[in-house]
This record gives sequence, structure tokens and C-alpha cells, in this order.
Amino acid sequence: MSFPVVLGIALGLAMDAFAVTLGLGCSRRGLTRGQSFRLAGHFGLFQFVMPIIGWAGGTSVERHIRSFDHWIAFGLLVIVGGKMIVESFHSESEEDCPAGDPSRGSRVYLLSVATSIDALAVGLSLAVLEVPILYPAAVNGVVAFGMTIVGAWLGPVLGRVVGRRAELAGGVVLILIGIKILADHLA
Repeated sequence: MSFPVVLGIALGLAMDAFAVTLGLGCSRRGLTRGQSFRLAGHFGLFQFVMPIIGWAGGTSVERHIRSFDHWIAFGLLVIVGGKMIVESFHSESEEDCPAGDPSRGSRVYLLSVATSIDALAVGLSLAVLEVPILYPAAVNGVVAFGMTIVGAWLGPVLGRVVGRRAELAGGVVLILIGIKILADHLA
């Protein structure tokens, strides 16, 4: 799998972490440096591990679905991308910016799982396409880490304006990658 495709997938998947971090930084004072790095560490780790888990599950069923695996990859990417697009149109309110430290306790784990569930589906897609997983998973983790730091930095300034548009862009990128995978296998 080429680097531009891997990077496109990683950017698409990282948009959830970016949008969540923008939302968490919605207060005027934003997130502290420590909070930002703790969130980035968790989001990056989960974005690295979840595709590996999905890939491990996908490799066990690959031989049974080889003839239509490209349709599964396409479908999963369209579902995940479509979900991101739909969620980008839901409005945020002040209640979406709760008080407390989001980088500690059970809350950081819930946010990490919530922002990386779609990476699990992508890992399954990569398994059925017989793509080795460590390289895409590593790029995914690094990009999620970086996008979380950027989201924390931009949160107080742009969170209200850009947050949902980033998720919309991420959804569109995932759908376009799904179309490319389908077109490559049907050609």
C-alpha cells in the first residue's frame, strides 16, 4: 500500500481525535500542555492498536471472503466515512464541553476507544485485502498523536468553527479511499 493511501487513511481516522480535542479545548483557557500530551498519547496508542486488533480478526476469516473482500473494505470505509459525515452536521452545545480533566481516569479511555473504533474496521479491511498492518498502524498512531496536539493548540481559537468540518473532511477522505480500493479490484 502506497504512502499517500496510508497517510490518507491515517488522516481520515485522526479527524475524530482532532475534532474531539478541538471540542475539549473549547474553553477560553484550553487544555494544558500535560493534558494535550496525555490525550495525544492515548489517542495515538489506540489508533495504533485498534487496526492491529481488527487486522488479527480479519486474517482469520480472509480465506472465506477472498472473492468479495474488496466489497467489504469498500463497505466498511463508506460506513465509517458516512457516519463521520452525518456526525459532522450535529450541532455542539456548551454541554459538549464538560468540566474536569479529560486526560485522566476512565474518561480518557472512553474517549480513546470512541475515537478509534473506526480504526478497528479499517484494520479488518486491510486484513481482507492482505495488507501488512504494522506500517499503516504506526502511521495511524503517529498521525493521531500529531492531530491531537494540533487540535489542542487550535481548540480555543477554532474549535467552534472548524471542529465539525474536520470530521466532514475525514469522512469524505475515507469514502474516497474506499472507492479507490473498489476501483482497483474491479479494474
